Amino acid sequence: MSAEALDFRKSQGDGANPSTNLTTVAFPVKMNTPTRLRLAVDIGGTFTDTVLVDPQNAVLATTKTPTTPDNPVQGALEGVCHALALAGVPLTDITGFIHGTTLATNALIERRGAHVASIATAGFRDILEIAYERRYSQYDINLEKPDFIVPRSRCFTISERMSVTGEVLEPLAESEIDALLAALDACAADAVAICLLHAYANPAHELRLKELLLQRRPGLQVSLSSEVSPEAREFERLCTTIANAYIQPMMSAYLAAFAEVFTAEGLGCPILMMTAGGGMTSLETAARLPIRLVESGPAGGAILSARVAARRDCGKVLSFDMGGTTAKLCLIDDFRPQTARQFEISRAARFIKGSGMPARVPVIEMIEIGAGGGSIASVDRLGRLMVGPRSAGSEPGPAGFNRGGTEATVTDADIVLGLIDPETFAEGRLSIDTVAAETALRMKIGAALGLDAMAAAEGVSQIVDESMASAGRMHAVESGKDLGERTMVAFGGNGPLHATRVARRSGIRRILIPRDPGVGSAVGFLHATVSFEIARSRYALLEGLDIADINALFTAMIAEAEEVVRAGAPDAELLRQRSAYMRYHGQGHEIEIALPDRAFGDSDIADFRAAFETEYSRQFSRAVPGMTIEILNWAARVSTLAQPLAKMSDPPANHKRKADVTREILCDVTGRPTAAAIFQRDDLAPGDRLSGPALIVEPQTTTLVSRDFTAEVDGDGNLLLIRVMPEEAGT
Repeated sequence: MSAEALDFRKSQGDGANPSTNLTTVAFPVKMNTPTRLRLAVDIGGTFTDTVLVDPQNAVLATTKTPTTPDNPVQGALEGVCHALALAGVPLTDITGFIHGTTLATNALIERRGAHVASIATAGFRDILEIAYERRYSQYDINLEKPDFIVPRSRCFTISERMSVTGEVLEPLAESEIDALLAALDACAADAVAICLLHAYANPAHELRLKELLLQRRPGLQVSLSSEVSPEAREFERLCTTIANAYIQPMMSAYLAAFAEVFTAEGLGCPILMMTAGGGMTSLETAARLPIRLVESGPAGGAILSARVAARRDCGKVLSFDMGGTTAKLCLIDDFRPQTARQFEISRAARFIKGSGMPARVPVIEMIEIGAGGGSIASVDRLGRLMVGPRSAGSEPGPAGFNRGGTEATVTDADIVLGLIDPETFAEGRLSIDTVAAETALRMKIGAALGLDAMAAAEGVSQIVDESMASAGRMHAVESGKDLGERTMVAFGGNGPLHATRVARRSGIRRILIPRDPGVGSAVGFLHATVSFEIARSRYALLEGLDIADINALFTAMIAEAEEVVRAGAPDAELLRQRSAYMRYHGQGHEIEIALPDRAFGDSDIADFRAAFETEYSRQFSRAVPGMTIEILNWAARVSTLAQPLAKMSDPPANHKRKADVTREILCDVTGRPTAAAIFQRDDLAPGDRLSGPALIVEPQTTTLVSRDFTAEVDGDGNLLLIRVMPEEAGT
């Protein structure tokens, strides 16, 4: 076992023995099963989801196991063992393994990372202090500044200087290394983020500085801005490099431990990691650039939503993923999730841009709020009912989980409202204590507000549903889009249970619940491509563009990206994409313009202008004639080819279903107790149709069909929920 893996185990209280503290589950004896089986493991804040599929992507087994925060590998191994046992196959039959984890995200949010120092060019020590040179909330006298991880006392400099074109203006002062090492030792730094001015144009000084540091301190973890985020704007570049350095020691040790445990158990294929941009990459690349793993789990859910939308030919979709800790919403247009090149970590003010630490890497853009099944409800000193962002997680979990939790949570509210069946929840492997859930709501919420347990549960439910709906509305408005015309794709352990309530508040009338929604993000992993994207700054005016220089730049970027992709998919056919980030002269930000995948000639300049003006007109209604156009960044993306996707077949004629079993729930429309029909999802077939109120139960989640919705099963086995408006119902 590697030293890093051993250190990770020791940090988790798990000695040198790979089997220590891991639940021992015997793998099944090999049976007559299809080859080329693939596994996906998604470690969330509350549950770890595992999915096993055959070569045709048919799901053979799924499972949810509680996440084990003290040693996440344990929960992953338990989930894999259980899924393989259900399918009756051994781990040695697995030929594809994809993993996504919240470990990097949580480490940044909870500030559980390395002791990081930064090194900048002399004269630029205060990049973090200066930041954007503005307050994110101009008139807030109690404004809380973002935490950029590295205080000024650990910000160091070295004499050197590159020009914006990469020319050496002042050589690296190697004579200052001794003093720099002494300062690093004095502050006990175990990781360093190097961000030298204009290193994106020429990384020579950063590379030499790293070499000098490692010669004298071989155990030091060093992140270079020219590798992590080689783009202009030194504040964002430095923040991204710091974030990478902060989580790199922990993530590299975790990934080594994860790989070694599964290899010891018989896994013979490489493990690929899901990235925030929606692609997969190798373990080696993930360990070098762990910042790209932040928000990797939710990215899988967006991929699933895009695939479901494409099968049904739904051009405008809102992806809604509600798990145990958070809810994630993503806009999808023309079957492609909305993307961005920057996101913020741990905002001081949750919904205000600029209040967090920026990270500049390719990412599927979504809004995430602390609203999940484990979100804790409380009453503040003003007597207001609050839900989240604190979560009970998996340990101790909601009060109703009977694992020692005493706080009232969203899941406790759903139990008391009658929406969760204690006998079938979590495949019956978690015991549900209804009395404990009622007690928590009555004591923690009801006592402060003068409510009984049922009224407290209804209040918690309404607060959390409105929080998610308002987050979705705000996200759509910021993107200049309307939620009312969209179809919601809902999944996650709690998404189907809250979908109709959130959709009603968002003005959405159609909801799709895919098959196996409780493990939706893990299913999405299995449809992702192996990919890698590189963006580099190379400032140029469109007129007078040095075509030969740009061709050479793209050749180098594509070769670098191909090397990363080939590490995860050695023999796959590859897709190459190029783009430029362009703007009118004097503007502060750019828009992405797709470019053809070929060498360019002088005649292409006119096409670049036309493409920019077309996209600019689409986003801002009109182009500006006669303006100089400049290009700041160039990007190359290499990926394996996506799996071909046929349109969904039409289901048989509608068949009205009626249930023999009912359950009393509190109706979310009338606020009164009512009988809800109970259906097992496995018993429903394409063409079946039913009306709310109803609960559709499956192993890992339950779908609530509210009183004002109908549900039908489409040709792919998805549940299509459609809201019936009062005028349509004749009431």
